[in-house]
Parts: sequence; C-alpha cells; structure tokens
Amino acid sequence: MTPVKHLHAGKVRDLYEDRGDLLLVASDRVSVYDVPLPTPVPGKGALLTQLSVWWFERFRDLVPNHLLSATDVPAEFAGRAVRCRPLTMIKVECVARGYLTGSALAEYRRTSSVCGVPLPDGLVEGSALPEPIFTPTTKAENDLPMTFEDVVAQEGRDTAERLREITLRLYREGAAYAAERGILVADTKLEFGWDTDGVLTLGDEVLTSDSSRFWPADEWRPGRAQHSFDKQYVRDWATSTGWNKTPPGPAIPDDVVTATRQRYVDVYERLTGQPWTGGPVAR
Repeated sequence: MTPVKHLHAGKVRDLYEDRGDLLLVASDRVSVYDVPLPTPVPGKGALLTQLSVWWFERFRDLVPNHLLSATDVPAEFAGRAVRCRPLTMIKVECVARGYLTGSALAEYRRTSSVCGVPLPDGLVEGSALPEPIFTPTTKAENDLPMTFEDVVAQEGRDTAERLREITLRLYREGAAYAAERGILVADTKLEFGWDTDGVLTLGDEVLTSDSSRFWPADEWRPGRAQHSFDKQYVRDWATSTGWNKTPPGPAIPDDVVTATRQRYVDVYERLTGQPWTGGPVAR
C-alpha cells in the first residue's frame, strides 16, 4: 500500500495526500492570535472534526462540500481526519457576524462600520446586529479585514456575491438551529474553493469552536464580555498572563486545558444531540 504523503503542516491541522484524495487531519494543538501554544487539549482534533462532519451532512442540500468520508482514513488518524476532494481554495476567509465582538467591535468603535458595512450608533460589546453581515478577511498568516468591494476586485463580482450569499445563508441556518439549543453563534468563518468541475464548494471546517464564537444564550448580556463555549476562553487566559501575542506562546495550565475541553464537548453535545464518545461518526 502506498504510504500517505504529507503536504502541509498548519498551526493546528495537517494535510496529506492519499490515493488521489486529500486527508485533512486535525491535531489537539491550540492556536490563539495566530500563535500555536505548546500545550495540547486532548480530544480537541476529534471533537472539531466530528462536529464539522455533522454540519457538512446538515448543509449538504444548501451547498456542495468537500467531504468524501469521515471513516475511510488511516487508522492512526481515526476520528480526527476526513477524506476530502481536492479544491482550489479561494483566498478569502468568509466571515459572517450576527453580534458585535472581537476585532469587529474595535473597528466599529473607530469607524462606526465593520469591513465597510455601516452600523447603527450606540452598539456595545455583544450587541446583536440589525441583521447578519459579511465581513471577509484576507487568507494569510495574519488575516486582514476586507470590504466586499475588495473581494470583488480580487475574485470578480459574481464570485464575491455568491460567497456573500452562501456565507450568510449558512450562518443564518446554523445560528437559528443553535439558538434552539441555547447557543448564540456570534460569528463564524467559512472557506470555499473550486472543485475540478468548477463548482463552488464548501471546505475546511464548519461552525466549530475554533472557527466560531459560541455563547450560552441564557448568559448573554450586551455591554460586557460574554461567557464562551469556544477557544475565546484560552485567548482570555493567554491575555491575562501578560503574554505579548508573539511566539513562543505560553504553556496552558491543566485547569484551563480541562475547562477548554469541556466547553468543546458541551457544544458538540448540545448541537448534535449526541453524547461525545470520542469515536468517528459514519457519514
């Protein structure tokens, strides 16, 4: 049997080639402010992979996706890898926001807008936006804000409009479903590419705790930082240490590792309605 070929090592995931397909393998590494931290969160890779698989299945009638199998993977990657079709990735991080927080809040305070989208006066941290907005960023080591017209200039108007429409549709569908289960999706990042037939296809990961901000609905209070089910907990801890957000990152203490993992498990179980067992979900 031909061994898999390692193609790329990312901050938290690795890419392999196997029998003409791609294997996207999620590690237990954590990256905050684009810096990988030295301490893993056990089971994180499997949790994020299986949650993405669940969303890919749920959204399959809305947009094509790259998933071929979550079980036909080498044994050493079981549970935390997906076999997927190769895509020519679009160099845009497609971000949808329904609430004001993070870098969007900082930009709003400076300009009363986010990525060129004007917003009403008087919004505070955690405010619900009048409607979800498309706030893309560059796909680079350090993601930079883009306006919609920037995406048009880079990818063409037709592609830019399709990216915006599909991103907002998936966000609305996912956020509405999550809200029924007590989770607010403050924002999320999606990535798309072209398959070999030129079809716009959803890739990467979908509505996970690494690509989204998840808040417990019953604790949402605009005007303050929100409790989170995602890696914001690790970001906040890392910031509290006085770390300057440049490599090397600080080691994560055991209690923060445990609390972070539990947040990832809570999101998985609330959204899927399934207990977390750590194994792959057949799709």
